[in-house]
Amino acid sequence: MKVKDVMTPDPACCTPDTGLRQVAEMFVEFDCGAVPVVDSVESRRPIGIVTDRDIACRAIAKGRNALDLTARDCMTSPCMTVSLEESLDDCCKLMEDKRVRRVLVVDERGRCCGIVSQADVARHASKGKAGEVVREVSEPKTPPNTSVSTAL
Repeated sequence: MKVKDVMTPDPACCTPDTGLRQVAEMFVEFDCGAVPVVDSVESRRPIGIVTDRDIACRAIAKGRNALDLTARDCMTSPCMTVSLEESLDDCCKLMEDKRVRRVLVVDERGRCCGIVSQADVARHASKGKAGEVVREVSEPKTPPNTSVSTAL
């Protein structure tokens, strides 16, 4: 199975200068939790991705006014990409290795033409493969020089 068979096609994209409020409105309008950031509307070459978690962690949690910020201020960059012809197995391996929940799909010209999320993997891959991706991507990171407490 190939990435093109499972991806969500033609995702809504924004540019680095798109305001975070507009990005959040895109989350609502397109029922998604991530918007690819492209260098321009014309080229659609991906340079990053903004997730709802990015906004929460990089703006709200830091006391910044999200209404004054743009996608550039919160995006994760660089973003992970795969080609339309990439195998789903290779895409899943990339997600696991890089511990990302979404991978952008680019066409032969490098234009963002789709996105593969954990949900896409869950809908199209075997239960074992889907479980493996979720398990590997969700493995908690322990910050350096800290210990994990088991006390509640």
